[in-house]
Amino acid sequence: MRPRAHPFERTKLADRASAFLGKAWAKGWLPAVSLNPDDLWGIVAKSFGDKAALFETAGRSDEDVADFRQRLSKLTHTVEHEAQLNPLGRAMAYGQLSRAIKQRLQFGQLWADHPALPKTEIAAPIIVIGHMRSGTTRIHRLLAADPAHSATRFCDSWHPVPSRFDARLLRGGLNLTIARWLNPWIDALHPMRSGRVEEELGWLACALNHSTYETQWRVPSFSAFSEARDAAPVYREFARILRTDAAHRRIAAKPRVMKVPQFSEDLAAVLTQFPNARLVIAQRESEDILNSAVSVVANQMTIQSDTCDLDWITAECQRKLALRDLRMQSALPGWNGRAAQLQFDALNADWESAMEVAYSELDLEFSQPARAAMQREIAASEGSDHHSHADQIERFAPRSSAR
Repeated sequence: MRPRAHPFERTKLADRASAFLGKAWAKGWLPAVSLNPDDLWGIVAKSFGDKAALFETAGRSDEDVADFRQRLSKLTHTVEHEAQLNPLGRAMAYGQLSRAIKQRLQFGQLWADHPALPKTEIAAPIIVIGHMRSGTTRIHRLLAADPAHSATRFCDSWHPVPSRFDARLLRGGLNLTIARWLNPWIDALHPMRSGRVEEELGWLACALNHSTYETQWRVPSFSAFSEARDAAPVYREFARILRTDAAHRRIAAKPRVMKVPQFSEDLAAVLTQFPNARLVIAQRESEDILNSAVSVVANQMTIQSDTCDLDWITAECQRKLALRDLRMQSALPGWNGRAAQLQFDALNADWESAMEVAYSELDLEFSQPARAAMQREIAASEGSDHHSHADQIERFAPRSSAR
């Protein structure tokens, strides 16, 4: 795929899909989607019948149940009044929010039948902490390559509810195929495969954490609401999903390597939930992080809105980076567990030496099978489209401030 010519470039297919949806809704060919929280809940809950209320609460405290409802109400209100979504964006918002509600009830159904699942004992996880675009993906995938560790796949993250006849691998592949039709540059930003190691962003989306949504939509009121709110209910749900996944895939005894950039913002809640975790802290020059983050957010937002503003995106990314730095600085001094720091440039220069040091600091064995698996991971990534992203960022300067 040719490189993006502009941060807000999008495909003709995305434009045509949005135009068709707008016309179809206006002419009554298709029913217009509602983003009202009661409508969304009612439509999804209908398929669960009179047990929907039970499934909403199964395995969860009253506080956790109320937190999700409040987040849903605030997010839908903000999307309606601030995001300025085009018809395609509105349809995508409907799909994502409906999916979050459906998964919420599906997990409740599973936990009502199998209450031990969300309480499964798991090995102490290894958690990669760092900003978006700071090298967390490379660190995550190298650590996950170690056969002594376990990891989450893309299909597990975005289709987290296990079933007897598990078609998640196929469903994840279909999702990525459709995503590439609409946005063929996604692999330059973040290479993904349905069965490949992936961050647990989908699990945070299940609990309506803001990180998934604020990178797609302009929803500053929801961001402010979430940032001021205790993240504990989100990470209790996250932990229940993790324990369920570990039991279903029979990998509970292996340390799970996890990473989501949002962890840095919510680090206090993450450490409360996983007090025995080992941390790997990714570090990179802030200017490089900012430019890359702006490019990613612009690419996501322009698919779903016709009124994107690069100056606003840049300012918001700067604010978010500062907030996450502050949250990390606040949480880390009170934590006494194992931690390693990995510099972006050092990892690029000599990944093997960098990983040797990290393993030593984490008190882990850097075995020959681990080393060999990481070498294969490095070799597989050499031809990745991801390497073209830096060149794209250079071509974007000087930037246009609005779409």
